[in-house]
Amino acid sequence: MNLDIVIPVYNEGENIKSVLESFRREVKVPYRVLICYDFDEDTTLAALEPLPMEEYHYELVKNEGRGVMSAIRAGLRQTTAPYVLTFPADDDYNAPKINAMYEKAVAGFDIVCGSRFMRGGCMTGCPWLKAILVRTASFFMYYIARVPSHDSTNGLRLFSRRVIEQIPIESQVGFAYSIELLVKCQRLGWRIGEVPFSWHERKAGKSRFQTLRWVPAYLHWVKYAMETKWLGKGPAAAAAESESVRTTSLK
Repeated sequence: MNLDIVIPVYNEGENIKSVLESFRREVKVPYRVLICYDFDEDTTLAALEPLPMEEYHYELVKNEGRGVMSAIRAGLRQTTAPYVLTFPADDDYNAPKINAMYEKAVAGFDIVCGSRFMRGGCMTGCPWLKAILVRTASFFMYYIARVPSHDSTNGLRLFSRRVIEQIPIESQVGFAYSIELLVKCQRLGWRIGEVPFSWHERKAGKSRFQTLRWVPAYLHWVKYAMETKWLGKGPAAAAAESESVRTTSLK
């Protein structure tokens, strides 16, 4: 298996089939989907029952905790492929771009970002507050902190195996892990690439994106990126920080 696709779900019964079918149609590389859920009553599970696992290339991963970040952690622990993609449970239109992301990763990029804000990307139907925050944050991170992605806040990312194994995740809420791994990769001097992606407001189900609640977690990693660019913190600092995180987690 060349690619593991991690999808955190929360009552995505109306969306999950079309997402899996889009993978079957469009993804050319051998892949496995890890569907990470919190509780047995999740509507996603009922929607999956008629879909043979072997035919749709998916496995179920039950989250030991609750919430997006915990589900992502559970999924990442089960990955074994050389490349790992985190993907939203309501996106049935970006599957064709996964092949380009994979090719870029094989060419030597440790993180490949799906970007809404580069040429060829778009974001439509986004609630105004979320749109302002993510556009402002991405503009600041690219032009001021010099993170080499036009879309720092997007949770759609492809990671190399060494990112998964060598960069510990500290984030505890939402999709902050995505910007965390991005800025840590930048500090290490590892290659970051991007591919244009589309984003459309979901057609069914309820978004779990908690804009204001997650802002402090995001700002922490904005500060981290600024220190990398303007205080000259580089690979040695990143390695020491990672070791400190690992040591603390073992206590």
